[in-house]
Amino acid sequence: MSDFTHINKKNNPKMVNVSDKKITKRTATAKASMFLGSEIISHFTDDELVTKKGPVFQTAIIAGIQGVKKTSELIPMCHPLLINGVDIDVEIVDEENIEVFCKVTIEGKTGVEMEALTGVNIACLTIYDMCKSISQKMLIKEVKLLEKTGGKSDIKND
Repeated sequence: MSDFTHINKKNNPKMVNVSDKKITKRTATAKASMFLGSEIISHFTDDELVTKKGPVFQTAIIAGIQGVKKTSELIPMCHPLLINGVDIDVEIVDEENIEVFCKVTIEGKTGVEMEALTGVNIACLTIYDMCKSISQKMLIKEVKLLEKTGGKSDIKND
């Protein structure tokens, strides 16, 4: 028998049955670190860069929110969720790097870690898409879950 919750007794994939779980408030926060390079960041004014495609960070935030809402369509074993809230923030860390944060909140029977992780990834991919005409040396360096609350256990990572 597998220790994986998404594998049945015959070793076939399955979606976890959450019908017996209690509805609780659940949150997850993910972070992505991204190297843009000084060539791209030098074009920013007041923490925003407006390109022919529009404002980079504002567009990335909207794309990240859309990514959160579409997670169950992208990742086969994720449950479709009624999302209560999404908050995405993009911060310029220094002359070459940014950090993207995504916090997702629901009241439900399953967690939202995958939604938060999807949100930061889609935001970073949108930034890449909007800035690639300036430089293609960008790098999404690290994506990680910072915090999860609700459900069986709370998790806090550095």
